[in-house]
Amino acid sequence: MATMDRHPPHCPPHPSLATLALAHALSAAERGLAVIPLARTKLPALPSPHRGDPPSAPRCHGECGLPGHGVYDASTDPRRIRALFAAAPRATGYGIACGLAPHHLIGVDLDTKSGTDASASLRELALRHLFTIPDTVVVATPSGGRHLWLSGPPDAVVPNSAGRLAPGIDIRGAGGYLVGPGSRTEHGVYSTVPGTGHLPPAPCPPALLRLLTPPPRAHHPMTGRPGQHGLGLVQFVLSAHEGQRNTRLFWAACRAYENGVGDTLADALTDAAVHAGLTEREARSTIASAARLTAGP
Repeated sequence: MATMDRHPPHCPPHPSLATLALAHALSAAERGLAVIPLARTKLPALPSPHRGDPPSAPRCHGECGLPGHGVYDASTDPRRIRALFAAAPRATGYGIACGLAPHHLIGVDLDTKSGTDASASLRELALRHLFTIPDTVVVATPSGGRHLWLSGPPDAVVPNSAGRLAPGIDIRGAGGYLVGPGSRTEHGVYSTVPGTGHLPPAPCPPALLRLLTPPPRAHHPMTGRPGQHGLGLVQFVLSAHEGQRNTRLFWAACRAYENGVGDTLADALTDAAVHAGLTEREARSTIASAARLTAGP
């Protein structure tokens, strides 16, 4: 007796969630958005290769060449993305790294779980500081919240924050990521709001950008003589507050390598980071991570 096919000819098998997530991730990468695979928990799907390392071990941002470094794995290279998803067969979504060229993405997360009306808080901020949110990509979250995608200028670093701008408003900036539309999590599916998916991330209004970027501190003088653009990057690292030193160094190193002066500025950026409070080993590791992330395919 002939056995029945598991999937009749008129009913082709459904693609796996990982395959769907990969397709969405590749589509985002075509728009210049660097991506990583995510698990149903919204956390990176690949475990760290350094789980057994002692606490005193230097922090690795991917210099070891292995996957599993969270947002530092993010890439727009289709081959790299396929390899990441192949190593994460249980992935059901993807994350979009913020703060990277070409969009320098800033995510405004309007949360609903805090019991406050985050959209109303944002409207109040806009009225008080005289800005409007332009038409841009809006992603609906399973909890009823919204993610607004904005682009920042290349010379501004927006730190991640939760509730600092206003209750219920979280910001995803350099070193953070947004759950991409099409991702399936344990709470539901993320999807673009109709009429916004085709839009590019709109420029962040200057008044809002000023609220998102902390004022610089006085910086230490440097003895080196990098070029004017390089000097600005070095001073930017020197003015880092506690808690944003590594983020600022990573951003500045990315900009340096994107402009072809990363190796030239590496020592000056390291010195600046040490002045700001990082160890030399931490600084070198972060700069190496920036070099790897900005390297062409």
